[in-house]
Amino acid sequence: MGTKRQIIPTGRIVQSIHVLRGQKVMLDGDLATLYQVPTGHLNRAVKRNSDRFPSDFMFQLNAEDARNLKCQSGISSWGGRRGLPYAFTEQGVAMLSSVLRSERAVKVNIAIMRAFVKLRETLETNRELARKFAELEKHVGKHDEEIAAIIDAIRQLMAPPEKPRREIGFHVREKAPRYRARNHR
Repeated sequence: MGTKRQIIPTGRIVQSIHVLRGQKVMLDGDLATLYQVPTGHLNRAVKRNSDRFPSDFMFQLNAEDARNLKCQSGISSWGGRRGLPYAFTEQGVAMLSSVLRSERAVKVNIAIMRAFVKLRETLETNRELARKFAELEKHVGKHDEEIAAIIDAIRQLMAPPEKPRREIGFHVREKAPRYRARNHR
């Protein structure tokens, strides 16, 4: 492969991937920026080829989607848009390269596809790490009780023996009475 300079850093693309309706998507405005075309141009090209974009490839955000997305990403407005943005799934993004016929569109799509793959790999790695961590917690959890019992036993062995407590008060420790009583008859 060689050390070619990436057309767009993967990290920048990953930041543009959002989760809406349980799917990883990219918004039309973010895609237009990456393709270096106006958002309206991108959307018009999609509408001219609407048969290539079924609902599992692309959908328009509803008001609730927009609120959720704005809360998640801290966006305050959509920059003077008249309508709600469109969201493209990974398949929809792949289809864009056939609609936007430019060399840049092809290169950007390749970079985006790689970003989606990298994101999937990262999520899978995180899932595997989470599973291993849960196993480790269970394993250590069982040993925690045993270790705690051993530590308690060691502490008991190390502790100095308890001295009998001195009683409070006056105590006479005589074996026999000091005075004998005489019988006077």
